[in-house]
Amino acid sequence: MELRVLRYFLAVAREESISAAAEALHLSQPTLSRQLKDLEEALGKTLLIRCSKKTTLTEDGMLLRKRAQEILDLTHKTEAELRQSDTHIGGDVWIGGGESEGMRLIAQAARSLQKDYPDIHVHLVSGNASDILERLEKGLVDFGVGVGSVDPNRYDWMWLPGTHEAGLLMRKDSPLASRSCIRAEDLQGLPIISSRNEDMRRRYTEWMGKAFETLNIVATFNLIYNAAFLVEEGVGYALCWDRLVKPSEDHALCFVPYEPKIMIDINMAWKKHQVFSKASQKFLERLREVM
Repeated sequence: MELRVLRYFLAVAREESISAAAEALHLSQPTLSRQLKDLEEALGKTLLIRCSKKTTLTEDGMLLRKRAQEILDLTHKTEAELRQSDTHIGGDVWIGGGESEGMRLIAQAARSLQKDYPDIHVHLVSGNASDILERLEKGLVDFGVGVGSVDPNRYDWMWLPGTHEAGLLMRKDSPLASRSCIRAEDLQGLPIISSRNEDMRRRYTEWMGKAFETLNIVATFNLIYNAAFLVEEGVGYALCWDRLVKPSEDHALCFVPYEPKIMIDINMAWKKHQVFSKASQKFLERLREVM
């Protein structure tokens, strides 16, 4: 597959029209159609459903769109790193982050770095743990900030200051809102909104035992910010970490921690034996200085 043809394919996926994509790419429609047909024949897959009003993607086409974007993003990242001169320090640092207070330290390091190296640009990519690890594996981000355990066979890492405590996010008019702590038996029978994060589910299983499997899980989430709306609308109670949603006095929600406590550490990881760009190396050095 040529990068040029992948760009053509993504343009069609974006425009949902071969004619509109051809116009955006400054190509004739027959030329673009032929390139796409050649791509389908080379892959042995039908990628597009061609209709008079709209061109849509098949299931294989949706997979290729995801992979094609990753390939082009990695190509752009690599080209940018190689264009940097031997003496000038600049470029891009890509950091993937789940929801954690560790991102505050990342922001402090970025601010400090920018003062000395204004041509270094930091790009943040948000997602849950699996999203970030996938991007880290593919080289789409240089560092991944998250909580919980790290596979030492695949990654190097550093612990970041601070921890998160698990608890229950609920409406202030909930019968449990006046509690100082929540115990495992209090969760039975409640409509639960649970994270899909495997490390978090493992910790709940250790805390509750087999009772975790009997919880009435009515919804799941990968980022708590959006799940908080479900809680606010009365869908259920969210299992989450503290300080990610910050209820104020006039806020409709409150957070109550568990007893016994469930604590988790914050880390920043990168691939083992990774060769950093100058910008990424400077960021890592500056983060250690800030810490």
